[in-house]
This record gives sequence, C-alpha cells and structure tokens, in this order.
Amino acid sequence: MTTLLNDPVTRSEAYFGGAWHATPNTFEVIHPGTLEPIGSVADCTADDARRAIDAAGEALKEWRRVNPYRRGQILRTWHDLMLEHREPLARLMTLEMGKPITETRGEVLYAASFIEWCAEEASRIGGERVPSRFDHKRGFTASEPVGVVYAVTPWNFPAGMITRKAAPALAAGCVMILKPAEQSPMTALYLAELWLEAGGPANTLQVLPTSDAPSFSAPFMADSRVRKLTFTGSTAVGRLLYGQAAQTLKRVSLELGGHAPFLIFADADLERAAREVIGSKFRNAGQTCISTNRVYVQRDVAAEFTAVLSRLTGELVLGDPLQDRTNVGPVVEQAGLDKVRAQVEDALARGARAAVGGAHQGGLYFQPTVLTDVHPDSLILREETFGPVAPVVAFDTEQEALALANDSEYGLAAYAYTRDLSRAFRVAEALEYGIVGINDGGPSAAAPQMPFGGMKNSGVGREGGHWGLEEYLETKYISLGL
Repeated sequence: MTTLLNDPVTRSEAYFGGAWHATPNTFEVIHPGTLEPIGSVADCTADDARRAIDAAGEALKEWRRVNPYRRGQILRTWHDLMLEHREPLARLMTLEMGKPITETRGEVLYAASFIEWCAEEASRIGGERVPSRFDHKRGFTASEPVGVVYAVTPWNFPAGMITRKAAPALAAGCVMILKPAEQSPMTALYLAELWLEAGGPANTLQVLPTSDAPSFSAPFMADSRVRKLTFTGSTAVGRLLYGQAAQTLKRVSLELGGHAPFLIFADADLERAAREVIGSKFRNAGQTCISTNRVYVQRDVAAEFTAVLSRLTGELVLGDPLQDRTNVGPVVEQAGLDKVRAQVEDALARGARAAVGGAHQGGLYFQPTVLTDVHPDSLILREETFGPVAPVVAFDTEQEALALANDSEYGLAAYAYTRDLSRAFRVAEALEYGIVGINDGGPSAAAPQMPFGGMKNSGVGREGGHWGLEEYLETKYISLGL
C-alpha cells in the first residue's frame, strides 16, 4: 500500500496572532482506512490560546466596523474558493476521518452553502423601529456582534461543522477562534487558508489544533473577552463547558448527542422507507449525530420491512473510502470500533440476531449490520452507537411507538414514515425532538436556511437560517427623546 505521509493536500501549521506557526510539539493525524499517518500538525498550548484571544480582541475592533455588504463580499469569495478547491478538500477530509469520498465531495457543497447563505444575509442585518407609548419618544433596535467567539468542532463533519458556525459569526461581525477536532484538524487549517485568500482580515478566523483540549480551552472559558462558546460534541463535554461558560456568562450554543428513532408504520411505502433508513443510518458509517439509531416497525409489516432493509444493507460496499464505489468506510478510531462491537455483542447475548453483517472486518472496518429481535434492555437501544448498526424492534400501536421513541435523554432528530396525514401531524407534534423528518430521512439536507438543534440533553440553541445568525448578535434598544 502506498504511504499517505506528506500527501500534497495536508496542512501542518496553526494560524493565530496574525501568522502561521509551527509549534515545538506536534501530533500525528491518522487515516482510519489504513491506520497510517498522513502528517503531523501543530500542537497548541494554553499560552498560544492567550495570544489568539489578544489578537482576536484587536481584530474585532476593526471587523465589527466593516460595512456588512463588504463582509458579505468576502464571504462570497470564500464560498467560491471552497468550490474551486472541492476535490482536494474532499480528499483531505477522507484521509483525516475516513468518510467515503463521494460523501466528502457532497460535504464541501454542504459546507459552502452556509457561507453562501450568510454572505447574502450579512447586508440584511439591521434593526427595527419600535412604536413608543409616549409621543415624545422614538424607539429603535440595533443588532450588534456578540464579540469574540470560541468554537469547538467535531471530526465527523470537518468542513460542515466549521462553516455552520464561522459563516454566521463572521457575517455578524464577530471574530472566531477555532479548536478543530484532534482527528481532523487539517481541513480547518485549509479553510483558514482560503479565508485569508478571500480577503478575510488577519485574526478574524484563527485555527489552533491541540491534543490537550481541557488545558487549551481553559483560557477561553475564564476570559471575559470571549463572549460566546459554540460547541458540537458529546453531551458529557457539553455539560462541562456549559458550567464553565456560566462563570463569565457567555452566550452558549451546544449541539450534543443524539439517539434518533425511525418509526415505520404499516401503511408506509416500505421500499422507500428502507432506503431512507439506509441513507440515514449508514452514511459516514453511522457516525453522525442525527443518524438513525433505533428502527421501530409496526408488527404487521416488521418481517417484510426487515427483509427489505437487510437486502439493501447487504448491497452496501464496505471498503477503501478513497474509492468512488465505496458506500461505507471505517469508523474513525479504535474507541469507536470498540463501542460498536460491545453494543452488538451485548445485543446478540440478549437474544438478537444479525440478519446481515454483525462482524468486525479488520482494521477499523465493521460490517453494515441489521439486528432483529433486539431486547429492550440492550445497550444499543439506550446508548448512541456512532457506527453502522441498525437495530430493528417491532411495535403494535402509535402510542407505543411514540413512547419508545421518546424514551431517551436525547432529543436531536427523529423520523417517521406513514401515508396517513393525520398520523403524520400527530407524530410530528408528539416527538420530543428538535428535528423531525416525516417521510424524509434527511431533513437537515435542506440546509443552510433551516434550523438545526435539539431538545433535552441534545443541546441548546440552533444553527442554520436566521436562528443561527441571531446566535451571534446582541439586540441593543435605543430610545430617542424628542
């Protein structure tokens, strides 16, 4: 196998304090498909974080005063550069975290769409005239940037999770310091290069990789100049950061864990529903926060649906994520593989059966799997999987299906298939989730103008659309006496 070390698309230096820096210490980035290193990146420290905060504070003074039309023009150029660099960006994401390259090509478009939307919206950020009850007063509101933003992004969407945060922040006049995931920092560095090439002023978007997130993040959480935290990751880490942010009363957006149910009623188009489950469950090897985790099928059609789902799952190609024919690649790291194996072994020990797949296939590859006869106490029905395994459970009534679906601490995404219009409304309204797809296994694909976020332990705040832009704006009321 050809080594991937020093691939032409890889990046290594951090960007902060107005320059690219090679730090004394570095850490390797590993390609999950081969477990080979693709290169090393700067390993930034708390001292580097403090330098970035100082630089961001100075950059904010100028950037917030830039005409919003001009901010939009720079964002538009950034968008265009991303599309010009689509193939190397896609290859880099696949090298970093193992997503099939057909999906990473789509992710470049997805990521760029947030920049395009925010480029157009930048010039529409304004205020309102508010009628006063007093004849001699006039009321107005103005929307102003929150300030310096600290962003922490995950590895599963190395570009999309960055632009979904950075585009609205920069459009609003904020400046951002980004800590990308340890598994996929190079994509973030690439995007920073393109931002500067687009005309983005120095230090408006700084990117600092690190292998020691707690120590690195501490200065941001303690510094009152950092006015907002935006984080996508686990619920456990989100809770910790939420508490730390409270000490300086930062604005907070948290997109946390999910455990998405997919309800299939007896009147559904079973072939179409199964294809939607496949698309939701197995993209990125099941490693998305809105991936289907629990499949609930009405008992009358459970056997028929499971047969269709198993057939389609068996047709998926597991393999090298750099090949166009691959549908499912590796999971990102050994800990993820261990979790998948543990959940499957637990389910099988409790009486479940693997209708297709069910086994580790070397390296970080796990076969696309459908489990049937899954016991309700199984780990896979209680914990987020983040892997290519679909457990199928039968239900009898609509009320039972909703009770099963809502029996989770998470409330990010949920799906349902039915031809009954009344049921569609009842189910959509009863599901305790921030995103609901009715006869739609990919509702978030309608980005960037739609809200994305969850309820319960899946987080606070929204990204996308005007909801996401408002997360980076403060409303100032101005009263004028005549």
